[in-house]
Amino acid sequence: MSRQMLVAVVAVLAVAVGVLGWQLHEERKQPDGVEISIGSNGLSVKEK
Repeated sequence: MSRQMLVAVVAVLAVAVGVLGWQLHEERKQPDGVEISIGSNGLSVKEK
């Protein structure tokens, strides 16, 4: 494998790791605002 191809593969892997890390961060981030739910106890409003 040529050196340029190896550099390209490493760059693609680095970008993929960055994108996956960003997606994980966005998933775990707590949403801002208000949560409204209707259950057996009636209407519930929680501030986030």
